[in-house]
Amino acid sequence: MNAGPIPIHRLLFLLGFMGCGKTTVGRLLAQRLGWNWVDLDEEIQRRQGRTINQIFAQHGEPYFRQLERALLEETTRTAADQPTVVALGGGTFAQPDNCRLIRSHSGLTVWLYCPLPELRRRCQDATNRPLFRDAAHFQQLYQQRLPYYEKADFRVDASRRNPAAVVEEILRCAIF
Repeated sequence: MNAGPIPIHRLLFLLGFMGCGKTTVGRLLAQRLGWNWVDLDEEIQRRQGRTINQIFAQHGEPYFRQLERALLEETTRTAADQPTVVALGGGTFAQPDNCRLIRSHSGLTVWLYCPLPELRRRCQDATNRPLFRDAAHFQQLYQQRLPYYEKADFRVDASRRNPAAVVEEILRCAIF
């Protein structure tokens, strides 16, 4: 017997630490599903007309988190009309209010897992990541966010795989 309605997910959120592949995998996944695509970081930069580094430098992280929250609220509202794949910023899901918002909209969450050494390798030459200062800070930030990432509905290993293979694994574990 059914215990209740079967949820139909119209929102799929990719989460994980910087460098895990949220943008690359998200674009491919949205194309594959024929869904809308939103990358929170890219959209914030487009709307602000400046980089995340510039936003952090001029206004600080709390201001950036306000922008991020507002865009997340908007994105969850518009998904009622169009199913959407959303790439969250690395710290978005580590904000408890954002987690509650995502859950309240029956958003399916997928953590793109990568081990710390692989993430460091991918980010070592990046100049567009304001919270990547040095290896010690990188590791500390990862450890702070890890308990939140572990709350995702699904964990997909994105460390040594082709992005298309990561998309296929997401499609195998997520029922829409």
